[in-house]
Amino acid sequence: MTEPVLKAKPRRTAPKLVGQVRNLIHQRDGVLTHDLVRAPGEFGLGQVPAKLKPDATTTMTCGFCSTGCGLNIHLRDGQAVNLSPATEYPVNLGMACPKGWEALNVLDAPDRATTPLLRGADGRLSPTSWDTAMSTFCDRMQAIQRQHGPESVAFLSTGQMPTEEQALLGALAKFGMGMVHGDGNTRQCMATAATAYKQSFGYDAPPFTYQDFEESDVIVLVGSNLCIAHPIMWERVLRNRNRPKIIVIDPRSTETAMAASKHLPLKPKGDLALFYAIAHVLARQGWIDRDFLDAHTTGYDGFAQHLQAYAPNAVAARTGIAPALVEEVADVIHRGERVSFWWTMGVNQSYEGTRVAQSLINLALMTGNIGRPGTGANSITGQANAMGSRLFSNTTCLYGGRDFENRADREHVAGVLGIDGARIPTQNSLPYHQILERVRAGKIRGLWFICTNPAHSWSQQADARALLKSLDFLAVQDMYHSADTAALADLVLPAAGWGEKEGTFINSERRLGVIKKVKQAPGEALSDFSIFRLIADRWGCGEMLSEWSSPEAAFEILKRLSVGTPCDFSGIENYLHLDRNGGIQWPCPAPAEGVAGQRRLFEDGRFYHADGRARFLFDPPTDMPEPPDRDYPYLLLTGRGTASQWHTQTRTSKSAVLRKLYPAGVYVEVNPGDARREGVRPQQRVWVASRRGRVAATAYVTPTIRPGQLFMPMHYPETNRLTLSHFDPHSHQPSYKDCAVRIEAIRGAEQRSPQKTATEAPSVSRSTYGD
Repeated sequence: MTEPVLKAKPRRTAPKLVGQVRNLIHQRDGVLTHDLVRAPGEFGLGQVPAKLKPDATTTMTCGFCSTGCGLNIHLRDGQAVNLSPATEYPVNLGMACPKGWEALNVLDAPDRATTPLLRGADGRLSPTSWDTAMSTFCDRMQAIQRQHGPESVAFLSTGQMPTEEQALLGALAKFGMGMVHGDGNTRQCMATAATAYKQSFGYDAPPFTYQDFEESDVIVLVGSNLCIAHPIMWERVLRNRNRPKIIVIDPRSTETAMAASKHLPLKPKGDLALFYAIAHVLARQGWIDRDFLDAHTTGYDGFAQHLQAYAPNAVAARTGIAPALVEEVADVIHRGERVSFWWTMGVNQSYEGTRVAQSLINLALMTGNIGRPGTGANSITGQANAMGSRLFSNTTCLYGGRDFENRADREHVAGVLGIDGARIPTQNSLPYHQILERVRAGKIRGLWFICTNPAHSWSQQADARALLKSLDFLAVQDMYHSADTAALADLVLPAAGWGEKEGTFINSERRLGVIKKVKQAPGEALSDFSIFRLIADRWGCGEMLSEWSSPEAAFEILKRLSVGTPCDFSGIENYLHLDRNGGIQWPCPAPAEGVAGQRRLFEDGRFYHADGRARFLFDPPTDMPEPPDRDYPYLLLTGRGTASQWHTQTRTSKSAVLRKLYPAGVYVEVNPGDARREGVRPQQRVWVASRRGRVAATAYVTPTIRPGQLFMPMHYPETNRLTLSHFDPHSHQPSYKDCAVRIEAIRGAEQRSPQKTATEAPSVSRSTYGD
């Protein structure tokens, strides 16, 4: 018999393997593939991810910093799915920083406050109903007032809410609830600039427009790391075709200093003496605009007399700047045709910041560099709506920059609002730090925080937290239940954020811009406006505030309140008017025909004092209260870390993209020579200690910090456990950038993870719920 022939089966292994390899190289299906599929976005958007293709777009103002960029929100079925910078918006001209690009994503964080939380007998925060939350809030606050008087409760708010919400809060708290004292976290960033402008110009009036960045031929930046803190403004500088000379005055070699024509690395708190020295040279050489001074200012002759003691060589030891360099800078200012002076927190957050800001105002006035394109003494604001807070929060001033102590002002506001004038307090509020001191003294026993996080941001943090824990009642209204201050609260009210409500912001250049509701707030969270309305009804003053029925109704009230003030914007018709014009700067009185897109103040040389003149104001420099010494030989500077971080990071830490762009843990910048002296290696864990506490950080050894100085970003909670509480006597703004510290390497068994060595300050339990 013949053996059967066995035929081998066709081998399919090779083709199958080839197919798998091809599929890996060119994936034709799967989740990631679908995410990469792009489609025409329409609406001028170019290609967009197919899953995010919008069916409509709308433009609104960004909700992070004071730049006030326009963002195109991509909508599908009325809900935001993506965004891109608005190319035609006059602020950012198609640019956005990392925070702006991620503005929507931070709204979806898992730690959003979605229901009211009430602290129970077990010490834990647990979910409760809005009805219980409202009755608890009003009953507790009213009980404190009955026992201890109307000044025993106060509120502290924010520059992050829309103007309409700030204004309703001010009316509710001061006219409805009978509070006398209320301030905002703008005290921490902009009080100095506001005070300087009021005293010098007669009103809180930043005079510039962003176009001035592009039209100056000399730009002087003081205490401003514009590249990091306001990157879109730096982009406007880069559009300047005049090849301007850029002078940066800052103790650190910041990113902005490295890009400048000239960097003056002055000694910390040598700024006031330095600007007097520059003014001394200008006056000595006759490089002043005498015609402008005679026609539009008062007090110059006294200022010139004051300057005689500030020759560059006389103050060189204080400033750390060589006299020849001071002479050179004065010459550059003299030769410039359009000189602009700009400052931010390096000036404002100082124990003598008001006079430093006014020393820059004085330089602009004495050289006639104000009221013309490319000129001005220009304070760059911090928060998105700090300007709205300064004018309309009813905290540091009565609506529109008026005065609580002025009877005529009170009667005018009462008439506009149709309320009994007796409801308006006859005294101005205590500033932020004095409110906290009243807590220490037991005179304020109930506090209401709205959209602010002082358990992280206030100086001498351990002391601030102890004060908050001592209150009879602490209510916190916030987007996130995990915020440091919310963790200490007796009651947490869940609030909607930017993009989940409506209103307006006022940016650094006085531009009103619209924000819109493009997403639904999570769970039971409500807009701050709605929460204030609920409290008004429960408190019993809802009828008095009945006209405040919606944000746009509140906007109409604010238009009436602005009439007759320098910030008059009664000519703005409505939100649509703002939308169509890319925002509108104040002043914009009615009628608003022919309002230019870019406008600066004081073009006619008239200021807001009764005589129409600006004032020269000055005082001698004073010594810092806690200079370095033998025990604490270094001076700690604080400030912004990266362009992807914002304040206490309650929002920016929620973005996976932003978290990749900055160090996860706190770090301290150390000069290489100091690092060698202290035996500190790059990336080594170190202790940084002040008289108030000791924190662990990672050492970043860099020549950008001067010998004898350390720098820590303000965004990490550890930083303000070291800072010293001291304040400008005029603005009452905290001085965050000068306290004495020491540094030492963490060695041996102490060299542990950042989480385990973060601080030796008393720990505060962060209450949780639902676990």
